[in-house]
Amino acid sequence: QKCIRAGGKHNDLEDVGLDTYHHTFFEMLGSWSFGDYFKKDAIAWARELLVDVYGLDSDRIYATYFEGSADDGLEPDLEARDLWIAAGFSPEKVLPGSKADNFWEMGDAGPCGPCTELHYDALGGRGDVGALVNADDPTVIEIWNLVFIQFNRDGRTGALSTLPAKHVDTGLGLERLVAILNAKPSNYDTDAFGFLFEATRELLPEGAAAYGGKLGAEDEAQNFRDTAYRAIADHVRCLCFALADGATISNEGRGYVLRRILRRAVRYGVSTLGAEPGFFAKLAPALAASPYGDAYPELRAELPKIVAALEDEETTFAKTLDRGMSYLDEALFALPKNGELAGDDAFFLYDSLGFPADLTALVARESGRTVDEAGFEAAMARQVQMSREDRAAKAAAARGVSAIALGAAETASLAEELAATVEVGVADAVPDDAVSASGLVKALFVVDDAGAMRRVDRHDFRDGPAGIVLDRTPFYAEAGGQAADVGSLDVGGASLEVRDVQSYAGYVVHTCVAETGVVVETGAPATAAVDADARRKCSINHSMTHALNWALKTRLGDGVAQRGSDNQPDRLRFDFSHGAALSLDDLEETERLVNGVIASSRPVQRKLVPLDEARGIPALRAVFGEAYPDPVRVVAVNLDGTVDDVLADPESDRWDGASIELCGGTHAVDAGAAEAFVITQEAAVAKGVRRIEAVTGGAARDALAAGDELVEAAATLDAEDAGEDPAGVARRAKALRKRVDASTCGATVKPKLRLTIEGVQKKLAALEKAEAAKAAGAAGDAVLEAAAAAADAGKTALVTTVPPGVDGKAMAKLCTKVQKAHPALALLAVAPGGGKVGAFASVPDGHGVESAPAWLNAALAPLGGRGGGKPTF
Repeated sequence: QKCIRAGGKHNDLEDVGLDTYHHTFFEMLGSWSFGDYFKKDAIAWARELLVDVYGLDSDRIYATYFEGSADDGLEPDLEARDLWIAAGFSPEKVLPGSKADNFWEMGDAGPCGPCTELHYDALGGRGDVGALVNADDPTVIEIWNLVFIQFNRDGRTGALSTLPAKHVDTGLGLERLVAILNAKPSNYDTDAFGFLFEATRELLPEGAAAYGGKLGAEDEAQNFRDTAYRAIADHVRCLCFALADGATISNEGRGYVLRRILRRAVRYGVSTLGAEPGFFAKLAPALAASPYGDAYPELRAELPKIVAALEDEETTFAKTLDRGMSYLDEALFALPKNGELAGDDAFFLYDSLGFPADLTALVARESGRTVDEAGFEAAMARQVQMSREDRAAKAAAARGVSAIALGAAETASLAEELAATVEVGVADAVPDDAVSASGLVKALFVVDDAGAMRRVDRHDFRDGPAGIVLDRTPFYAEAGGQAADVGSLDVGGASLEVRDVQSYAGYVVHTCVAETGVVVETGAPATAAVDADARRKCSINHSMTHALNWALKTRLGDGVAQRGSDNQPDRLRFDFSHGAALSLDDLEETERLVNGVIASSRPVQRKLVPLDEARGIPALRAVFGEAYPDPVRVVAVNLDGTVDDVLADPESDRWDGASIELCGGTHAVDAGAAEAFVITQEAAVAKGVRRIEAVTGGAARDALAAGDELVEAAATLDAEDAGEDPAGVARRAKALRKRVDASTCGATVKPKLRLTIEGVQKKLAALEKAEAAKAAGAAGDAVLEAAAAAADAGKTALVTTVPPGVDGKAMAKLCTKVQKAHPALALLAVAPGGGKVGAFASVPDGHGVESAPAWLNAALAPLGGRGGGKPTF
């Protein structure tokens, strides 16, 4: 399994390169059990695989077990300890471990449990080295972690509860195992990395030293050269695999983790190894050409995109690196050896200069200094809190109440007594999708004052919102990029407003509020009514998202892949992979193709199909990384035939004109329901990912009407004689530009409108230039005449005025003429007009006036003005 471990709770990024066994990207061997076998089998089989199959010396293997936690009320995992001993391990090689090392939690909430780790003495023959286990010693490293998932952590209260079933999740690092099996002292000494070291060296200045495998003080003595080699090799693997799998580099989420990794590698290459900026992207072809490319063909198939993304990001970071390193070097130089960089300085680097915090800490450490991490976190917390408060206020204003979210403990308790909710909102055929249904209240959930989720039998809505689980519902729970339905529940004659709908393990939770004191009890009959108009609009936009996906693939080619979508009643949004902005022709053709689908008015078809059979349709579009059920719903838009026809002859090119996707959402009955389709925006959301926003129906008609009105206004403006009223035309052009920018008209119209406005502005600029030239000519004649008179009278200086509108460039030429004609004459020309004064001075070399700027500033001082330039002008 390809794994990246560089962010969140289990984060190895800061260790990568500094030791021989941590990686951001690694290949994990693993085994899982979901409620089947547990500790006994997992431990016995782990011993069998390592000792009997791989042939490791059991006397060099150490096992750890959870020592217990008084804070959590957990006893030591003596069962695991005894099972290791029963498997043949001597008691002194089975060691207790702390909660930090031997209790596995992915985050602050969710499934978790004790784990047992296997550590291997890579050297052997030196007696008991149990003291080196979990001591960051590279000769005794963890190779396999067996996690026994048996608890659930409540994210609100922190309390643990026992899961209804027990699970096993194990992970064994391939790189570490390969190093041990080949008797290598380091993961980096295996053939997984050697070729990358050589490829890196080839990009360094001539005579650069090769990788030498040094660590710690030895490597510090050579300016961390080998640390840099290790980090670069690891990081290029990580970036290439991530980009090949569809991830993107950005400023948030996993995209920002990738950005941090890349910047760390680039800094090591440029600052430590002396590589030229841009070196990192050149390593990607070496990885693709290696055996990795044989095992993972996507590294070669996606190589052009990978290289382009890395080049783009490297170029951006080159500027950031220069600014950040300059600031950081100055700040560190001002500190004594062993000094501490202030947290506010580190945060300024991060927040204002885009310099990653871990990179700041790394540079500080290399200089023998530290970073005030507490101060940095405090500054970060202040910003996060402000951001959180802003988001919370916006969310509260938009929805009015937080959704009730169920965890594993809640769904497990429901599963013991209730069947999953029957969802009738999405039927076998689109026309049968329900917007109303009757059912029973099967469960009620509320959040108590302590923030804990509680299941109750009765709830008074004067006490706040509640989550209601029905046995049967027409409400569509948010999924697949489609917004949740809204509407109402009628319970015992009282009406509840449904603000949010989510599905957890098959149980649909309706988050409800009521303005008056309504009391609801479990077992009560309920009538559910979806807001049919909102559902209809959302369904139409969902169908048009499918049509848009097909249109983009038709126009741009097979390289387009869906990266996300968001279908709301008032608009649709679609993210897709593409390396450049769409041209105006691309946008117009895409819009034309979708409107062609609408004009066909063909029915939207849906059919439940075995997953393997569905995947066998060449024309099928599926979302990368999405897990689909089996059987799965196939949805076809603009299909000339039926889904059965497609299944009967999947290879036919007849289906190329249709959108065929796997989808569990609601849809329009036919494409014609959309009426019209208008793209309102196209923009980048991350490197290699574009986003289109569009509207349909009445919103599309409004957009078209707004565009027509603006086109007419632009044509009227273009027809005006700019020479008759240039100031008025300029005002109207500026006002029209503001209207265009604020308009919801189509994205295909706005560029044309802006071109028309720019054409008018160019005409105005040409008129202004002509007037300026005319003024400059008149001014030139007058000044040259006055200069000749002054020179004839034996004057050494001339102060005169020029007509308004003469710019600096024209005055420079004029002063040059005066100097050529009268080399001994100094000139000060003043150009008043429009409530301003412009002044120009020309002083020959050796003149009695000190310099042109000095004369100019002395003249302008009474007006509070200043100027500058060369001594002669």
